[in-house]
Amino acid sequence: MSRTGPAVDDRQPGESPHPGLLAVLRRLGATAVELLKTRGELLAAEVEEERARLTQLAVLAVIAGFFLAIGMVTLTIFIILLAWNTHPLLAAGILAALYLAVGVVAAVSASRLAQTKSKLFSASLAELRKDHDQLVS
Repeated sequence: MSRTGPAVDDRQPGESPHPGLLAVLRRLGATAVELLKTRGELLAAEVEEERARLTQLAVLAVIAGFFLAIGMVTLTIFIILLAWNTHPLLAAGILAALYLAVGVVAAVSASRLAQTKSKLFSASLAELRKDHDQLVS
């Protein structure tokens, strides 16, 4: 059976064996700073993900719009040339009405999408709610 020596006391001379209010406040402050740092990192990650998503969306939208526009012009010319000997004005009118209808549907859809609530920062807000609930309880 081994015998251990007396406990080593790392306190400075005159220091109380119980942590003082200042030490508790320092630990509390350090914990709060660490919590804010973690939440800030989560927020930064969400912003970066959203920026990358929006950049990708914009590039794809430009590419799609460009090629769809070329395709629509080419199709319009083809249909008008196809109907050239019979009813070229009727063909042009029907195509114009079709394009206007598609444009109105797209504008209404874009308006609805713009009115929906963004989910940006939802994870950060959920974590902050959890933190708040833990501190309150």
